[in-house]
Amino acid sequence: MRLSGLLEEVGGHCEPRLQAGKRCPIDYTPRHMHFAPAGMSIWGYSPDLRYLKDITLVFDVRALEGRVGERLSTEAVSTPLLRFSDDRLWTLLKLLSDAAHESDPSTELYGDGLTAAIVARLLLPRQPSPARRASLPPRQLRRVEEYLDAHLSRPVALAELAELTGLSQGHFARAFKESTGKAPYRWQLERRISRAQALLLDARSSLEDVAAATGFADAAHFGRVFRKVVGATPGAWRRERFG
Repeated sequence: MRLSGLLEEVGGHCEPRLQAGKRCPIDYTPRHMHFAPAGMSIWGYSPDLRYLKDITLVFDVRALEGRVGERLSTEAVSTPLLRFSDDRLWTLLKLLSDAAHESDPSTELYGDGLTAAIVARLLLPRQPSPARRASLPPRQLRRVEEYLDAHLSRPVALAELAELTGLSQGHFARAFKESTGKAPYRWQLERRISRAQALLLDARSSLEDVAAATGFADAAHFGRVFRKVVGATPGAWRRERFG
């Protein structure tokens, strides 16, 4: 199965076709996507397109069902979709595309969460949402938080955390957010920033040392993320506390 979303078009429009010489029966719409069941060919056509940026996700049904712990919708996985629009799904694809080349350790956890949300939106059977989702038992939540704390400086996959609880990745992600109010990647990121703040209070620690200890690629990367979360650069935050 393949899901493709058009992120940017310049000079014209890209048209998905079920047959190379036959026009798409669906009119153009901005931010459109298309979905092809396994084994189906789709052609792309444009007479004057100058630039195209897209994202394509390729799914294996069996592996995917194992990861999410649920059966995929038979209708969803077998029905082709051409030029369909879904603002929420497109936004998830755009966020995943933006994160693809990030070196931040939390990006893997972030990407796993986005992928789980894409799958739930597109391929899982639609069910009425319960009034309240199940949360993690306190012992399991504590175990996950301790694991994340112990691995702040390296990438952690959603599969690792789900395995700690015996849940599928999709169920774990929902239960963790219900328990903490945050997605796993956001919880990990805020804990890394909190650890960085503690290290910054030691005047002997350079920004490079703090960045390395908390898993950021370098001091510049650390500075960008710190400012986005805290609202000030690491240097300014440190100077304010030392007076």
